[in-house]
Amino acid sequence: MPARDTEPFPRAVLDVLAAAGERPVFEHGTRVVTGGEMLDLVARIATGLRAKGIGPGDGLALLLGVHPEAFAAILAGHVVGARVVGVRPGLTEAQVAHLLGLDIAAVVTDSAGGMAGAASVTDEAPVTDAGQAPVRLTVSDLLTHAAEPLRCDGRPDDIARLIHTSGSTGAPKACAQTYASMTNAWAAHPQAWPPAIRDLASRLDRYLVFGSLSSQVMFEYAILTLTAGGTVVVADNPADAITRLRATARVITVPGLAKLVAAQQHDPADLSTLKALLVSGSPLTPERHREALATLGPVLFHGYGQTETGMISMATPTDPPGTVGRPPVDVEIRDGELYVRTPGQAREYWANPHETAEIFVDGWVRTRDLGRFDDDGHLRLTGRARDVVIVNANLHYVGPIEQVLAEHPDVAEAYVVAVPDDETGEAVHAFVVPRAGRVPPLDEIRELVTARLGAACAPVRVTAISEPPVAPSGKPDKRQLTA
Repeated sequence: MPARDTEPFPRAVLDVLAAAGERPVFEHGTRVVTGGEMLDLVARIATGLRAKGIGPGDGLALLLGVHPEAFAAILAGHVVGARVVGVRPGLTEAQVAHLLGLDIAAVVTDSAGGMAGAASVTDEAPVTDAGQAPVRLTVSDLLTHAAEPLRCDGRPDDIARLIHTSGSTGAPKACAQTYASMTNAWAAHPQAWPPAIRDLASRLDRYLVFGSLSSQVMFEYAILTLTAGGTVVVADNPADAITRLRATARVITVPGLAKLVAAQQHDPADLSTLKALLVSGSPLTPERHREALATLGPVLFHGYGQTETGMISMATPTDPPGTVGRPPVDVEIRDGELYVRTPGQAREYWANPHETAEIFVDGWVRTRDLGRFDDDGHLRLTGRARDVVIVNANLHYVGPIEQVLAEHPDVAEAYVVAVPDDETGEAVHAFVVPRAGRVPPLDEIRELVTARLGAACAPVRVTAISEPPVAPSGKPDKRQLTA
């Protein structure tokens, strides 16, 4: 057994909870959980998992809501050294069955029924490599065990968790992160915080969590909040939670930010407690960035990262709009594409050697994002390497087209997809969110894009939408636009 000061993740988080003592660390409705009480929850669930034979290397699926016990269960799974797979709400039975087919030894649900549709799936879940069906457990059953001293059994080279990509460019893939990688990540180590994170940490007095704690972003910023001395606050309905729960910080997608800005311009709510909006999921245009700053004040932190890498860079409210700050990690630009190395990056795609070889290259992660540095070292994202339209056999990235469209005074947001074309093979179809209700005429749009990028990039069709459809991850879902 490793010495306490050399134990792997989540030892640093457990030490943060121990230091918190009687300080509130989690708030759910009228219920307040202190650091000491959270440690007790973690210890009892970990004892229960060990009593069921769950230990290093075992697959552990968590089908849980958003509450203190769910957070404790995630930590407990890592305490025993399991390979933790979070299953978010809203998935179909087929999707849940796929996740439970990833060599899972045990499935933990909130109650005997589990989340909607999960019970029937777990009854028919695939057997493990050892030929056994997953053990079905509930949080309440695990909490009946008496707490034993917490020791962290994760082995450095074992997979600590599988986090699924959003699937914005194809089928979701399971990113496999080792215990060594999670131990090296910065969230629970203040001495490793880059400047942007130090600024953010000072604003995390009351951080909202919602949707699913299996979300990488939601979980990492929860750990950062606890380490910074703040409280994690559950928002069952995040729509008005900043005002209702006196929140100081929350994660928000770009479409969500657009709604918030519009609402504040039309019928302002009391956002006086707000100190940080963590914009995540897709890039902000400079115009949208400036508008949000002007409407909401200096509260925007525009993060850039991937499931494969964790955080790559973050713009603070003082960084130039349209940038994602100065990366504190290694970034190389190869033929316009970003390759990065981060302390907490994944090692591989689980059971997917072909994709692994394509993306994880000699210690670097190929992001498939396009970008450049400005003269001051700020990173600007310019598109996706595979988000393209092929016109007359020539490849054109949609990122620059979307940026030009968003510069039109009547366009608040723009999204471009490829559509079949009898003459050119593919052509550009633009979806725009009009500003102030005016839809710009197609000829204006075509003239603007042609002047900047050439005729091949000019849309052959423009469709007005009130807002983009979003995937379960909260990102704009271009597959729905294409359909």
